[in-house]
Amino acid sequence: KGMVVVNEIQSALRTELDGMGYQEIRTPTMLSDELWKQSGHYEHYKDNMYFTEVDEQGFAVKPMNCPGACLVFRSTRRSYRDLPLRLAEFGHVHRHELSGVLHGLFRVRAFTQDDAHVFCRMDQIQSEVRSILDLTERFYARFGFEDVSMFLSTRPEKATGTPEMWDQAEEALRQALGDREYGIKEGDGAFYGPKIDIQVTDTMGRSWQLGTCQLDFYMPERFGLTYTTADDTEERPVIIHRAITGSLERFLGILLEDTGGDLPFWIAPEQARVIPVSDRHAPYADEVCATLRGSGLRADVDGRGESVGKRIRDGELAKVPYLLIVGDREVETRTASVRARHGDLDGDLPLIGLADTLRAGVPAR
Repeated sequence: KGMVVVNEIQSALRTELDGMGYQEIRTPTMLSDELWKQSGHYEHYKDNMYFTEVDEQGFAVKPMNCPGACLVFRSTRRSYRDLPLRLAEFGHVHRHELSGVLHGLFRVRAFTQDDAHVFCRMDQIQSEVRSILDLTERFYARFGFEDVSMFLSTRPEKATGTPEMWDQAEEALRQALGDREYGIKEGDGAFYGPKIDIQVTDTMGRSWQLGTCQLDFYMPERFGLTYTTADDTEERPVIIHRAITGSLERFLGILLEDTGGDLPFWIAPEQARVIPVSDRHAPYADEVCATLRGSGLRADVDGRGESVGKRIRDGELAKVPYLLIVGDREVETRTASVRARHGDLDGDLPLIGLADTLRAGVPAR
């Protein structure tokens, strides 16, 4: 059932990205050793990578999606008219973490990054980052995360690029942050660009690192990325690496910690459970379930031989948003006796339009 929740999170994010002009890509899981040497990952990250050999050629399972996005950008000639180019990827990455640090969904060796790489000009950084921050806050709010903290990490002692370029990039991030309150992490930026880290605080007061918005002057240089300017000259783009959840699996873990498994209706893996009072009510229970499923709800029937009270209690422990009990009266009147986990939607409700009634009884996504 966890995949139902992950898929709903991904679908919600994909809908947001479609409306913002992102193009979704998929890059190979394995790429040649030479590519990772070109990107710099081989030098700095090889101890955390998985390697293999195919036809006497070395390959590595990708720990990050960035090089693949650079190859997509480089696959055709680019013009200033193409920028900003927003490439999104729900990339499956693998990292050789030490066994001692693995921890549930929070620290794993294989996970899905909601990655995006925005290729843009220097003068587009501010507007693009502002758009990303707006998306981040909007998306977190869907899950009840309203307490969002942001931190600007500035130029480290060892940095690539000119001081002027860094000053311009840091100022663009400050302008993009606007009136938001944010902290400063002096010298904590990556050697290839400043970044904004985004944290949320859950209902128990715990802080979780989620999103990142990272500027990169380094990768375009390593991959020789260019675009043609209006003056018909060649310039390098800036890359904005960004992730909203960081990892879909980790985000699921944080969401479960925050809600105790009492998930919002729209992402609940089981939105309604139909409980027939006895075996003779099973055909009608199946009909109710089929009607809900036909309307796009995730519904099941609990027809076990346990008592009705036991099955209701099990449904409550499973935190199913709606329990629908059907007996003689409900069969005769073509209704369902509804018990809502939240809200005031209780009592007998007609089967016709039931799915819409259940949806309207709780806040929409």
